[in-house]
Amino acid sequence: MRASSSSSAWAGRRAGFSLVELMVMVIILGMLATLTLMTWRSVLPSTELNSAVRALASTLSEARSDAIARNAEFGIEYYFEETPEHPRGYRVITPFRAGGQGGLAADDEERLARSWLTLPESVRFQSITIDGKTYTSGRVSVRFDPLGAASDHTIVLVQPEYENFYTIEVLALTGLIRFHDGVFQRELPQESDFL
Repeated sequence: MRASSSSSAWAGRRAGFSLVELMVMVIILGMLATLTLMTWRSVLPSTELNSAVRALASTLSEARSDAIARNAEFGIEYYFEETPEHPRGYRVITPFRAGGQGGLAADDEERLARSWLTLPESVRFQSITIDGKTYTSGRVSVRFDPLGAASDHTIVLVQPEYENFYTIEVLALTGLIRFHDGVFQRELPQESDFL
């Protein structure tokens, strides 16, 4: 009988955790939470930039495909600044008449513009270079023709807070898209390249 009473006394003393054990667990959980938060903060900015690159590339590809399929010129309009009238972003300009009238527009003012697509809050246009001329503000436009060719242009997206840059290049002859991590500017061919 003595053995049973001593084992029950021992069980009563070990029923909970000691203060030292609880403090160790709190410290370990705190370190894990800090590590997870630091990892998440380092991954989130690049995720936003990659999402903006994918969305813009998708819109560019769609505009090129529509130009070929409909045998008409489509455009993309980029807007650098955030204003009440225009968000910072881009939109597709179709060759069709606005106002539900149908048919092709006679001039640029009649063309139907799709809704603005905005960039994530942390992402900006750093610069857009069209046919060798670089723009850093205002509104600029490019085109995709019915054969799939495009205005030769590069779009540099930036996250200023994290100094992340990404370049989307649209090739003039084919309208195809190339991606470059960081800032990229294709060098123009020199006469010596052809000798």
